[in-house]
Amino acid sequence: MTIVKLAIFSMSISEQYDKLRIETLSPLAKRIERHIQQTLLKAKRIDRITSRAKSTERFAAKAEKHTNGVVKYDDPLSQIQDQIGARIVVFYLADVERVSVEIERYFRPIEAQMIVPDSDAEFSYFGKHYILLIPSDVYDDDLPFCKGPRFFELQIKTLFQHAWSEAEHDLGYKPSTVLSSGQRRHIAFSAAQAWGADMIFDQLHRDVDGASR
Repeated sequence: MTIVKLAIFSMSISEQYDKLRIETLSPLAKRIERHIQQTLLKAKRIDRITSRAKSTERFAAKAEKHTNGVVKYDDPLSQIQDQIGARIVVFYLADVERVSVEIERYFRPIEAQMIVPDSDAEFSYFGKHYILLIPSDVYDDDLPFCKGPRFFELQIKTLFQHAWSEAEHDLGYKPSTVLSSGQRRHIAFSAAQAWGADMIFDQLHRDVDGASR
């Protein structure tokens, strides 16, 4: 075994990922962001398009997940598909589907799903999620194809979906804090309000502007 291989073998998964994130994933995320921006250059009512590499802390937490007492990923560096996450934030619900059509026209979806609460009586996270094949033309000699992942995650959300999910994640996933029953109800109530606001503005958009425009 060479010295280089010994060095890689001795690194933890977190250390290996952190090296990959700095050298490959972060610059690749910027290229994917620019690629999506160019693809949707003429699209209307897009608030923002962003892309970034998953943080080392979040990658490590996902890599350590267990299912029924068994480690979920035996090779997390190749199996975890959202090492790069992109997000498109649009104005209205109708725009989610409109932009989805454009994405599916120019990218190859590996997975596609609309995330909704398990029950119609619940209000929580909503969003359109994709696992997409990374286009080969975002790579070049400075960032060769062999060094990067094959897939990235894309989320398409409305302004209200995005705002709620960001605030809910900040408040609800702090490891040092356990939310009370009342606080969890407040979060659920805010989710219902965000859902209602989306519905109202989408209908107003249809009435005033026409959803097809």
